[in-house]
Amino acid sequence: MTRNVVEIARELIKIPSVNPMGHEEDRSVAVEEGVTQYLIDFFESRSIPYELQKVQPGRENLLAMLSGEPGRPIILLDAHQDTVPVDHMTVEPFGGEVREGRIWGRGACDVKGGMAAILMAIDALNQSTDRPTVLASFTCDEEHQQLGARRLVTDWGNKPLAVQDETATAFPRPDLAIITEPTELDVVVAHRGVIRWTLSTEGKASHSSRPELGNNAIYRMAKVIDVVRAMADELGNTIPPHPLCGPATMSVGTVHGGSSVNVVPDHCEIQIDRRLLPGEVASHVHAEMSQRLAEQLDFSVTASEPWCLSDPLEDSNNGPLAESLAAVAHEVAGAGRRLGVSYGTHAPRFAAAGIPTVVFGPGDIAQAHTKDEWIAVEALGQAVDILVRFCQSVSRI
Repeated sequence: MTRNVVEIARELIKIPSVNPMGHEEDRSVAVEEGVTQYLIDFFESRSIPYELQKVQPGRENLLAMLSGEPGRPIILLDAHQDTVPVDHMTVEPFGGEVREGRIWGRGACDVKGGMAAILMAIDALNQSTDRPTVLASFTCDEEHQQLGARRLVTDWGNKPLAVQDETATAFPRPDLAIITEPTELDVVVAHRGVIRWTLSTEGKASHSSRPELGNNAIYRMAKVIDVVRAMADELGNTIPPHPLCGPATMSVGTVHGGSSVNVVPDHCEIQIDRRLLPGEVASHVHAEMSQRLAEQLDFSVTASEPWCLSDPLEDSNNGPLAESLAAVAHEVAGAGRRLGVSYGTHAPRFAAAGIPTVVFGPGDIAQAHTKDEWIAVEALGQAVDILVRFCQSVSRI
């Protein structure tokens, strides 16, 4: 089992699926097409029913289904197909090299190792009669805008049992969902969300030899940053830390302004990253920032609509699922702690549809997106065993 899952993980790593992260003009490799075709071949070779769901041109979700015993909960296993970019990597991004008990390459940890574990679990369950119905979803664009999960959950929310257009899913709505991400085989029951948006200031250009004739947009932005920093410093006092996920945070990640050193700049913009705690509402956070800037500054600041929005995962509806999965993970690997984490996933998309959802998988988040990304071979085999045993054990949650 371990040898097979390693082979599949290596094959997936060797297929580039780099998300352009909104920079389509810079796209030099395929996004998910190659991985999607690999999945098609995998399921066709095993005569497992699957369907494709178009999300954008050239970008598709793939869903597969193993029918199981009636009356048992329908379990969803999900992994995203895309990875982050490969810039500045110090190992071959698409090599899938195995050494030191690890597989190296982009996506090894986040999340092609987890995808391989799902595929091998499906393969094992396909040979067994002791199983519930298991859905496997392989979604696109998790790393940027979560377009795949958004489309999939919209279909399940609005039309769970019938096709209403040629790309809607005809598969049943799941009762439970396990979203694969690197959790070290622990069970993530809650995590922070994120909202990102842009703030812009306008000024008036002039020659740098006569700055008094202009109005420096960068100077204005410096005052904006002071307000943002003060709000960030206040978060610990105004919003109690979550017992599992820690504090809310906010930071300025980029600053762009000016065209030349000898021109007084007439435009400057910054990008805000605000991490949301379970229970926070993104629209309120966005509006609060605009209100504070209007109250404290004597010039206008333009706030864009959020261009990245991922809700927090709350632990109010996933307790029995988490407890059962954690028990199996502890039995197999001595893992299975129930945790909250500071990073985000697209799991809240499924939870918001009323599906009890947790995050679980092999690998360590500390290795995700790194210049020398890797995953431990042993963890892959353990993940397969956990997923198979969990699915076979589920009767009623």
